Amino acid sequence: MNILEYMSVGENEKPLDRIATDGGFFSIFRTVACVGDSLSSGEFESKKPDGTKGYHDYYEYSWGQFMARSAGNTVYNFSRGGMTAKVYMESFAQERGFWDKDKAAQAYIIALGVNDIINQGWDVGSIDDIDVNDWRNNKQTFAGYYAQIIQRYKEIQPRAKFFLVAMPRHNNEKDEKRKAVRDLLERLTKLFNRTYLIDLYTYAPVNDEAYAEKYRLGHMNAMGYILTARMIESYIDYIVRTNMQDFNQVGFIGTDLYYNPED
Repeated sequence: MNILEYMSVGENEKPLDRIATDGGFFSIFRTVACVGDSLSSGEFESKKPDGTKGYHDYYEYSWGQFMARSAGNTVYNFSRGGMTAKVYMESFAQERGFWDKDKAAQAYIIALGVNDIINQGWDVGSIDDIDVNDWRNNKQTFAGYYAQIIQRYKEIQPRAKFFLVAMPRHNNEKDEKRKAVRDLLERLTKLFNRTYLIDLYTYAPVNDEAYAEKYRLGHMNAMGYILTARMIESYIDYIVRTNMQDFNQVGFIGTDLYYNPED
């Protein structure tokens, strides 16, 4: 076995060049929380003969649960169809007990923005809307609310890792907004420690008509959720392989133990 071929990142390797079907190094996290909307909830869209639509969260079909089954870890769905960063912070998380310390996770994957920016037309905002010392002072913008989520969970689990998911391109007029969200998330990874970008805008397949024919049925179909699971766990595997020293004490997250107290 060539250990370098297994663990290292090749000189020209891109984040999704190597697809992990067993979780890869995403498996190092024993507890993971997925903060998101319908696309994080395994939502299926139904349509009656009269055209009436229904929306149904099937969490067992969510990409988070497909990842849990492949990686063997515990994944919490901190999500619901229609979710926005604003609603998450102002009511949803509190109502569902998602701030409870017994639900603290070693890693948080945050996938928001579709309802906020694409469907409701919110402005993205900027990092200037964020008070890094007190999330309560953040401005009421997408950037402000999104950062509050990170900051609140950092209070609960200070050494957790955060993975921020950028929306993939659609090759339509709203891609400019998707890119603005992607750029904001990249800035957040520089503002907060232990925070990484899952850049599906740059590296995922374009969510165009050809993609939709296979992987969508209004929302994603079952195959679409599996594909998303493979992309996210493979991207996290890539991030870990690219930053091995950042993750060498993951096993101690949630404890007061360190290998080096200065970590």
